[in-house]
Amino acid sequence: MPSMNEFIHERHKPLSPLDRPRELVIACAPLRSNINLSRIVRLAGCSGVNRVIACGTAKVIGKIARDGADTVEIEVHRTLPPVLKDLRREGYQLVGLEQTTSSQNLHTFKFQRRTALVIGNERAGITDEILALLDSVVEIPVWGLPYSYNVATATTMAMYEYCKQFPTG
Repeated sequence: MPSMNEFIHERHKPLSPLDRPRELVIACAPLRSNINLSRIVRLAGCSGVNRVIACGTAKVIGKIARDGADTVEIEVHRTLPPVLKDLRREGYQLVGLEQTTSSQNLHTFKFQRRTALVIGNERAGITDEILALLDSVVEIPVWGLPYSYNVATATTMAMYEYCKQFPTG
């Protein structure tokens, strides 16, 4: 068996084409930070997600979003509730990422292929009005302080779980 020093590790740009387009949409409530939104757009691009919905005065920072700024469709709307109602009519399961008394553990949650992942504001989370529109709510276990993850980090974890369930699209 060759020793570890005998292996050659060359950096490459791994591209794993999807068998079909991802049917995941990221729908963000008005975020306080365009940096967080830009990180989410970059994540969407890396994950093969081609649609991010943002609300309020959202602006994507190209240096942070990188290629995601060019490859992901970014829709900006005034508010989220009408958009969520449209997504439901289009057949999307509306899944919120929030800590509630009835939320399910993200690590055991079974996504539907056609899902809209709803992301709340960094401070206020998902409002009661939006929570009432959702089909399911998932939360990420937290084992220390603070009690919640950064919104871009939490979105990364949720999208990873979705992509793990549907690895080829």
